[in-house]
Amino acid sequence: MRFRSRIVAAVLAVAAIPAAAYGAVIGGTYYAVQYDYREFFAATDGKNFQVVLQGNPFPGTDPAVVARDLLPMMQAAKPMPRLTFTYESPPEPPRPDYRLILVFDPANDLNSDSVCKGTVRFKPGKPGIFNVYAIYCRNDMTMSETTAWTAASGPTDPRIGELFRELFMVVFSDSPSLRPNQGGGMGRF
Repeated sequence: MRFRSRIVAAVLAVAAIPAAAYGAVIGGTYYAVQYDYREFFAATDGKNFQVVLQGNPFPGTDPAVVARDLLPMMQAAKPMPRLTFTYESPPEPPRPDYRLILVFDPANDLNSDSVCKGTVRFKPGKPGIFNVYAIYCRNDMTMSETTAWTAASGPTDPRIGELFRELFMVVFSDSPSLRPNQGGGMGRF
């Protein structure tokens, strides 16, 4: 019996390797007390939503090509509102100014508030690893943030599309537990 259990465990471990190699890893998350999915939905439903790319996840590839190839992957993985991701800056800065900033290969000590205010720093990237720090900003304030990474051979690698699907569920979470306190109850303060 013991030998049989080892064989079953080995077969299951080998079967799990492709799934583990294919999935994205989502890092720690943060939500500001002011974060409210309903506000995000109202601000983006049926509208353009600006994405700002910082850095290049594939240094050997032209950044314009990377941006061009990432946009349809983001759009295919978009969250629930009928939004359209765009890199275009609005003609006049909106107030409030909602945007998603994606920092590729961010410095270890980079924080989201400085990113929303326009400061970014990078660390050397690892070839074959797509590493992104995603920050949802309202004006100069962080609403939510997370990190994610996956193995990827280039900007059209399908693993990046999977990463965006998982990433957007975290950055734009519609969890009722994240709703600001509406008076009474045990909501967040």
